[in-house]
Amino acid sequence: MTDITSLIIYEDNEIVVVRKPAGLPVQHKGFSVQDLESILKNHTGNAYLAIIHRLDQPVEGLLVFAKSKKAAAALNADMQAGKIKKEYMALTECKEGKCAPSGMLTDYLLKDGKTNTSRAVPKGTAGAKEARLSYKILPETSDFKEGYALLHVALDTGRHHQIRVQLAHAGMPILGDRKYGGAAGEKNMYNGPLCLCAYRLSFTHPTDRKKMEFETVPEYLSDPEVLKRRQI
Repeated sequence: MTDITSLIIYEDNEIVVVRKPAGLPVQHKGFSVQDLESILKNHTGNAYLAIIHRLDQPVEGLLVFAKSKKAAAALNADMQAGKIKKEYMALTECKEGKCAPSGMLTDYLLKDGKTNTSRAVPKGTAGAKEARLSYKILPETSDFKEGYALLHVALDTGRHHQIRVQLAHAGMPILGDRKYGGAAGEKNMYNGPLCLCAYRLSFTHPTDRKKMEFETVPEYLSDPEVLKRRQI
């Protein structure tokens, strides 16, 4: 059983902010699999709990949950208005060791529900949705061997597997993302976690309207398989 107290970053009567570990689903996926929502409900005594936003199961990072209907309504309204800011850190493989220092990526993504994947397709493709993100290479990239870049990523839209698909399409697949080509070649096999973390979260408190800001350090940076790729 996951120790939820070690994952809670902040809690009051209206909200709880949690650091989700990689591999833990946000919501129920089967009787044999733990999920964050159920663990939190047990922690709060099965009181009201609303999911405001989600992270893919292999992605780690910060999430805020509402503990009352009033808080949920306010946070959902802010989410729809783009007022909840989520920032990501991704360790990527740069094809040929070259990545632009920063950029804005715009693609059209088509989701395949049967395979639970998305792919970049030409503009105008039936069912495709526009996806936009911006990125910049962080100075900490110098800590890694040639061929890797640590990126700060900010989303303009929220599409299925968006960061993973867009970075892979741009030649910068996330390390450990076997679904979208982010597994290193045979000479440098990688068996570690998906190197993507929602490491910053900022929003307005749903009742007192104070600015709330949180940050965490990605756990994948200390994974043995990632450490093998560092200069230090």
